[in-house]
Amino acid sequence: MARYILERILYAIPTLILISIVSFTIIQLPPGDFLTSYIAQLSQAGQTVDEATIAALTKRYGLDQPIYVQYFKWVWGMLHGDFGQSFEWNRPVNTLIWERLALTVAISLCTLIFTWIVAFPIGLYSATHQYSVGDYFVSFLGFIGIAIPQFMLALILMWIAYSYFGQSVGGLFSPEYVEAAWGWAKIMDLLKHLWIPVIIIGMSGTAGLIRTFRANLLDELNKPYVTTARAKGVPERKLLYKYPVRIAMIPFISTVGWSLPGLISGETITSVVLSLPTTGPLLLRALQSQDMYLAGSFVMLLSILTVIGTLISDILLAWIDPRIRYE
Repeated sequence: MARYILERILYAIPTLILISIVSFTIIQLPPGDFLTSYIAQLSQAGQTVDEATIAALTKRYGLDQPIYVQYFKWVWGMLHGDFGQSFEWNRPVNTLIWERLALTVAISLCTLIFTWIVAFPIGLYSATHQYSVGDYFVSFLGFIGIAIPQFMLALILMWIAYSYFGQSVGGLFSPEYVEAAWGWAKIMDLLKHLWIPVIIIGMSGTAGLIRTFRANLLDELNKPYVTTARAKGVPERKLLYKYPVRIAMIPFISTVGWSLPGLISGETITSVVLSLPTTGPLLLRALQSQDMYLAGSFVMLLSILTVIGTLISDILLAWIDPRIRYE
């Protein structure tokens, strides 16, 4: 087991290096840079920027240096906890990310827990009651959940809440708590609003896991070792939970790989529709404005979390199913 974990860690190092190069290259692919976009915006507003200001901004952000020098400066800064300066916001990237990170983590963790709590028992019931009325009903709901885009569901809920109840479901706080200091009152207000994005974001993931868990469990229940165990008189509940359910839970464990980056990115489109103060809309804005350090830091952070999540998934899968570590 220790050798297996060490191998996975060693694989992660060159992967992260390659990801950092690709991430930085992608950010640099669009024509021009932030300074060019900034000057164009000022020109459209009827303002002019003198050459001295342009030269100062170019030197400040290192835009006069070769791209590989900018890359090494960027990586070196990240290794020392300095993610650079946001061009558009004129603030350190660390500050912009961390002030929105707590709410993003809260939403994503609650969504993950909601997904697991709902998908596991429903998928178990659906598999053990195959072709029953309940199985058909759950399958129908699962297909609906997968088919409906999250942003569309958010728009529908917002319309229903406003048209029939006169309430707005956007945001995470009531107007009087948006700028208020943190306290029990603000936390309770957050919990009152939190269930809406959790259900919307978690619906498609829950529906997908139900279908996957059902299919995997049915496959295991039809294998010869289950038939043999039944013939020997092993109690059905003990038989079910000892091996088939354990193996069928592999999709739940493998989702750790994408759940960690989900803590940062959230669901960007849903966050924009619901006006959620999370990191997703900030990432989208950084990509649109070519804010190099902010966008690059986001992409790199998501990549690191994906690699870490995949490593955790590999370790958990090897623990649940020892066959994996010997493949």
